[in-house]
Amino acid sequence: MKNLLLLTLMIVVSACSSKAPPAKPAEIEVGYVTLTEKPVPSTVRLSGRVTSTITSEIRPQVTGILSKRLFVEGSHVKAGDVLYQIEPAIYQAALDQANATLLNAEAAVSAAKLKSERYNELLEIQGISKQDADDAKVSYQQALATVAQNKAVVSSAKINLGFTEIRAPISGIIGKSSVTPGALLTANQTDALAVIRVLDPVFVDLIQSSDELFQLKKALSTNGVAAGSKSVNLILPDGSTYDKPGVLKFAEVSVDESTNMVTLRAEFPNAAKVLLPGMFVRAEIDQLINKNTVLAPQQGVTRNPNGEATALVLTAENKVEQRLIKAEKILRNQWIVSSGLSAGDRIIVEGLNKIKVGDKVKPIEIVSSNAAQESSGEINPTSPSEATSKKAN
Repeated sequence: MKNLLLLTLMIVVSACSSKAPPAKPAEIEVGYVTLTEKPVPSTVRLSGRVTSTITSEIRPQVTGILSKRLFVEGSHVKAGDVLYQIEPAIYQAALDQANATLLNAEAAVSAAKLKSERYNELLEIQGISKQDADDAKVSYQQALATVAQNKAVVSSAKINLGFTEIRAPISGIIGKSSVTPGALLTANQTDALAVIRVLDPVFVDLIQSSDELFQLKKALSTNGVAAGSKSVNLILPDGSTYDKPGVLKFAEVSVDESTNMVTLRAEFPNAAKVLLPGMFVRAEIDQLINKNTVLAPQQGVTRNPNGEATALVLTAENKVEQRLIKAEKILRNQWIVSSGLSAGDRIIVEGLNKIKVGDKVKPIEIVSSNAAQESSGEINPTSPSEATSKKAN
């Protein structure tokens, strides 16, 4: 009996000793993205107003009674078109009088010329004194001067008669008329009769703080920062984006002492006449380009109880490490990170709820479908649902 019990105990012990050791827990798979440095523009949004590229105020250059208005308000007029007609009768009479006076002066020239020639002949035979001959010559020269003077009067009268037709000095859109037929117009009066504006292209005058411009110039002197594009995007009053980009033309060289602002002028095409003078708009300008900017996917950045931005990254041993980072602002669906992360870091973007700091994990690199664009400098990140995975080397 004893031997039987001993044999049974040995069999049980042998069975227990031959049992396999417990299995090692599988490493958790996480998706990560390798961070790189990319050139990122620093965009500012400025407010401003639309102005016409050319503005011409129509004023009379002679005094008279307005007899006709020859344009349709709000229409397009061409340079040289007659806009208003001033009663021309008194100016036509002045021209006729000037022409008659000129004819009289020209007739006097003929008489003075003949007299001077006869006196010269008589002087040769000593039929008259030299003084008489000189006087005849002077009279002839005076008659010529009188003709020249009267020709100038005729030219002036023609000009004044021409001014009775008030013409468009430029081509553009003409606004409402401030006068009607029968009104008395005064030469070079203060009030404009109408205003012509060129609306294609148009200017947009933007304002920016002189302090911001100072910081901009200071930043341009640092390494890794370059001047931005001169292209300008316009935000319309309803919040939509104008479909045609503009070009920054210049920045004012002085600061407005009352507002501490500097004016920047951009030019926009406006064939459809969407932009009207006086319209309030906003513009976005890439004033700087930070060449070495680190961008972190939004899904890889969280906030701790203190509101600080954090990210989980992989160490060389594939362990989870938490970083406190400074995420300044969002560009599309990525954070611009100024500290805490650098190029080459592997930031975890998938499986965050399955791991904790210190865990050793199995990393799977997330490769976006537009990786080719990102490598060429175009920033257009893809959401996790659109990404494909591959094992890290």
